Amino acid sequence: MSAGEAARMLSVEELKRLVGNEVGVSSWYPVDQARIDAFADVTEDHQFIHIDPEKASQTPFGGTIAHGFLTLSLLSAMALEAQPRVAEARMGINYGFDRVRFLHPVKAGQKVRGRFVLSSVAEAKPGEVDLNWQATVEIDGEKRPALKAAWLNRFYLAESGERQTAC
Repeated sequence: MSAGEAARMLSVEELKRLVGNEVGVSSWYPVDQARIDAFADVTEDHQFIHIDPEKASQTPFGGTIAHGFLTLSLLSAMALEAQPRVAEARMGINYGFDRVRFLHPVKAGQKVRGRFVLSSVAEAKPGEVDLNWQATVEIDGEKRPALKAAWLNRFYLAESGERQTAC
């Protein structure tokens, strides 16, 4: 699914047929200094490399860079936009990451987007399905991505007759 398309609703069986394929790409998200500063305030991580353009200009990066965790946190918005929804789900949760690697800094003023490859679909137990994603955050104009992650989402399936909400 490309950026700008409405999220598709797919059944668990349809998702299983997509394993190994890229199933979504988000639009570009700006990472400006205001966003970096707001993240620093929320997380109380005020290291100069993120919030002091003058001091950061003296580093090998040549200016401020986004927190790695800021870049990682944008996966939520990117996924909401780009990943298909589980048709049978009554709710979904972020179940965690098996692996996260920060590969290239995101400089203030750059844009990032997410790419999602569905790695596996597995029944955790009756009524629960885990989707594993290979998530990549690309940086506009850079050859190397900002990060790669193995991301796990768990979906709780609706029982027959139960009202479903989009996840």
